[in-house]
Amino acid sequence: MRILIANDDGIQAAGIQTLAKALCPEHEVYIVAPDQERSAAGHALSLNVPIRVREVNIGIPVAKAFAISGTPADCIKLGVTSLLEEKPDLIISGINHGPNLGSDVLYSGTVSVAMEGAVLGFPSIALSLADLNGDSYNFQPTADYAREFIRKIHNINFPKKTILNVNVPEGELKDIKGVCVAHLGTRMYTDAYEKRFDPRGKVYYWMAGEPIEKNDDPGSDISAVLNKKISITPVTFEMTYQSIIPDLALIFGAEACE
Repeated sequence: MRILIANDDGIQAAGIQTLAKALCPEHEVYIVAPDQERSAAGHALSLNVPIRVREVNIGIPVAKAFAISGTPADCIKLGVTSLLEEKPDLIISGINHGPNLGSDVLYSGTVSVAMEGAVLGFPSIALSLADLNGDSYNFQPTADYAREFIRKIHNINFPKKTILNVNVPEGELKDIKGVCVAHLGTRMYTDAYEKRFDPRGKVYYWMAGEPIEKNDDPGSDISAVLNKKISITPVTFEMTYQSIIPDLALIFGAEACE
C-alpha cells in the first residue's frame, strides 16, 4: 500500500519517525511534514508566503521524505498534487504527541491533516498517543497498533468527507482494556489563562488549562481514553445541520434548496 504520512509536530518528531519505521517493512511510505512544530494550527493554509520544500534523509528507509515550511494542511495539498508521483492509497496523520479528543479536534493540526486528505478524496486517519500528562514518549505501542489497524483497512468503507480519529492510551498494548468506536466528547481541558508580567512589568497571558480527569459522557472518545481504551471516532467535515433546514425555510419564506 502507498501511504502518505504527515503531522503537525514536525518532520523530526519521534512520533512520525516511529510510525514510518513501523510501516516501511510492509508498505511504500512517503513523508511530507512541516520543517518545525506547528501544533494547534487547525486547517490553516499558506496563502501569502512561499512554501519551501527540502527532500531530506531521516535515516529510515521511506520512499521519500520532504520537509516543508508550510502548515500541516499544506503538507497534504502539496504532497498529493506536486511531490508524490503517484497518488497515495491512504493518508495517516501522526503519531501526535498528546490526545486529540472531543472539541479539541477543531483546533488540531493532526486532525486537519487527515481532514485535508478526506477533502481531496483519500481514506485518511488521524493517529494520536493519548498521553494525558504529556510525559510519555513511547510511541512504539501506538505505531504497532497502527500497523495492525492498516491490515484491516480494506474492510472499511470510508464515507465521503469523513476521517477516522484514533487515540491510543499511553502504555503497552497488553495493558489496553479494549477498543471503543466512540462519539466525540465535548471538553478535554478546562479553559484558563494565567495572567503574568514580563520583566518590564507589562501584562501577558499564558494558556494554562488542565486536563479534565473525570468524564460524564459515556460512549465518548474522552471517556474511552480515561478508561484506558483505544478510541476510534468517525469525524466528518459535513457541517450542514440538515434537520433544521425545513424550519428555517418556513420561517424566512425561503426554499429548501435541492
